Formats: sequence, structure tokens, C-alpha cells
Amino acid sequence: MVDLATWNLSIPEGSPPKTIETPRLVDGFKNKYFNSEGKTVYFWAPVTGAKTENAIYPRSELRETYKDGTLRNWVYPDADNYLQATLAVNQVPSSGKIVIGQIHAKDSNKPMVKLEYQYKDASSSGNIVAKVRMRPDDGDGRVITIATGVQLNKSFSYQIHLDRTGDLGITAAGRSWYTTMSAKWKVKPLYFKAGVYVQDNTGYTSEGGKVTFSKLDIDHNT
Repeated sequence: MVDLATWNLSIPEGSPPKTIETPRLVDGFKNKYFNSEGKTVYFWAPVTGAKTENAIYPRSELRETYKDGTLRNWVYPDADNYLQATLAVNQVPSSGKIVIGQIHAKDSNKPMVKLEYQYKDASSSGNIVAKVRMRPDDGDGRVITIATGVQLNKSFSYQIHLDRTGDLGITAAGRSWYTTMSAKWKVKPLYFKAGVYVQDNTGYTSEGGKVTFSKLDIDHNT
């Protein structure tokens, strides 16, 4: 069971794309882009979907909130910050790439951390790749392959952990990678995101990213 009480949802529909606020999400919202019936949460984002402001790709993606629905932003020295998920990737667009988890930076177009599933036709499986901006003024930052050989429709887990000293640990599909972020991030408000953010915007309406989460937890341990 996934607790939706600390998230809102952006879906790739409307202009600008709709945000489903926390109370409505908890109340059982569902449509073709999102469904939380039963013990899993399903996300679908077609490559033809509407895009949020300043974005070039569509998404069906959760954004961290407080329980009353107001947006939650945090600075990492205040707590040990965790995003933990168990999921299966069911479909990828023709680019093969979808974002499945993020630490985003408030008032920025560029996240601190993007965790991507990148499907490879040659191996008929996907890599879990982290894109990490070590400093707030980084351009594209570092690209690290965390795990390989993750098949479509096969469940795996990931964890993104940013502690109060700035140490970042990313674990995915049983493999881990660690680094220490620049102290310049200390004062930057951050927030978690999770779902399916397709890295593609061309193709048929049947093309896109489809993901099913069976676990999704945020913790800020003070």
C-alpha cells in the first residue's frame, strides 16, 4: 500500500497540465494517467502528453507536500532525508528513457538528482542511471550507472538518501553509489518527486512511459 498523504500529482493533460491536490489524491483520484486502487500505484505518461512550464517532456509524477496539501521544501542539514520505492517499469518510449525519482531544487529547472531507467534494445533490459549535479551551478553534472540488466515488468527497489552532512547515497536494484554534495547546496530548498517523467516527446499516442509502484515512502528523520 502506498500512502499518498504527502504528495500531489501532475498529469499530462490540460494547458497548463493539471495538478491533483493532496486531499483529492488521498480521496481516491484515478484516471488513465494514474490509479492507486489496490496495493499498487500506476503511472502512465504518453509522449504526446501536455508538458509543465519550462519542461520539454510530459510527466505523470508526484511532488512532495505536507498533509494539508501545501508544498513541502526542505534543506538537507535539517534531517536525514530518504526516498524509498519498489516498482516495475512496464513500458518505455522510443528513447528508452524515463525518470523514476528525483531530488528537485525549488525555483530551478534542474534537479539535484534524477534517477533514470534507460532501456537498451541490445540487451532487452535497462540500466538505472543517476544524474547528479554536485553544485547548484553545475550544468548537466555527473552521470553514474548504478545498476544494469533490469528487465521490464520486473520489480526492483531504489533508495535516495541525502543526510544532514551532505552525503548522498543511491541504491538501486541491489547496487549502491555514494558521494558528498557541495556545501553550496546547504541553503537550497529541495523536494522529492517520483512517478514517470518520460524523456521523449515525439511518437504515437500509444508511446510513453508506464510504471507500477508497490512501495513509495518519504522520511525526514530529525
